[in-house]
Amino acid sequence: MTADASIEPFSVEVEESTIADLRDRLAAARWPDQLPDAGWDYGTEREYLQEVCAYWRTDYDWDGFRERLNRFESFVTEIDGQRVHFLHARSPEPDARPLLLSHGWPGSVVEFLDVLGPLSDPAAHGGDPEDAFHVVAPSLPGYGFSGPTTDRGWDVPRIADAFAELMDRLGYETFLAQGGDWGGLVTALLGANYPERVDAIHTNMLFVRPSTIEDAFERLDESGQADVEATQEFQETGVGYQEIQSTKPQTLAYGLTDSPVGLAGWLLEKFRAWSDDPDRLDRDRLLDNLSVYWLTGTINSSMRLYYETDLETAVPADVPVPTGHTRYPGEIYKIPRVWADAVYDVEYWAEVDEGGHFAAMEVPDRFVADLRTWVRELS
Repeated sequence: MTADASIEPFSVEVEESTIADLRDRLAAARWPDQLPDAGWDYGTEREYLQEVCAYWRTDYDWDGFRERLNRFESFVTEIDGQRVHFLHARSPEPDARPLLLSHGWPGSVVEFLDVLGPLSDPAAHGGDPEDAFHVVAPSLPGYGFSGPTTDRGWDVPRIADAFAELMDRLGYETFLAQGGDWGGLVTALLGANYPERVDAIHTNMLFVRPSTIEDAFERLDESGQADVEATQEFQETGVGYQEIQSTKPQTLAYGLTDSPVGLAGWLLEKFRAWSDDPDRLDRDRLLDNLSVYWLTGTINSSMRLYYETDLETAVPADVPVPTGHTRYPGEIYKIPRVWADAVYDVEYWAEVDEGGHFAAMEVPDRFVADLRTWVRELS
């Protein structure tokens, strides 16, 4: 850790009165009707949500929550007028490489809790010390312990600039970057805008604009066409959340900020839909993530990122740094390899047989192994 005075230690604390209020709200919840045998067809299934919320109210271990979030060093700093929180898992290995991990929505730094140890101290987890990283995992501005954003314009490009400043403030002149969901776009922009500082990037969700690729659709083979069709199907049936969050997030936020059941129903449906195997998602980890949003009151500002970010201008047309990509089967956006090659300097491409949109949380061992392989192949 550098001696930068603008960086202050941070610890997650939860007042008992806050827990009591949450439990009271959960106990007093009003539940909507559900059609017989509807399952998940209309959205979050009521019985599932009732079970999760009952556990959150009566059995969820808040001491365990504090311990999990405080296991790694945590800090806050102010960048461009905005508070930025981050976990910093420094490696004991002297030759460890700096690695920035960026999450997305509806996730948080909680997604990375099971990979920070193996990535930063592989020897302590049965791995090779040569695979060690100094890991920095920030909370996106507007998310979790970074707190709500307080002015307009906090789009993904601005976040990428803030994270570049954070790495500089920590003394990392060059670094590797990895991300998925919005974190994938943060990562792409770091590679596009800071090629002199970013040695290489890796994403588990790629961003491309076909309009910037010459003869984009003519380039597609059968596999690429299938990728495009799968993504188009998702865009036709699965992006209702995105439409409202990019147009009227404030209206939705009243219910989600006031009701923990509403918040759980809105977020958990995405974890189930975007995972290749929902049973693989640990209930406590899901509630860790929900609790971060609830405690910090940041669901509104997290959704506001959709309003602020113009994808037509934000997605880069050229990312010149060495790029790795892993295709997890449950990923919602499937980008054809030929399109990726037209935008990114793809040096590593892997297609694995398990995992989804929240790979570090769903299949942490696979995620860690894949990042290690990516970096070895860079050397």
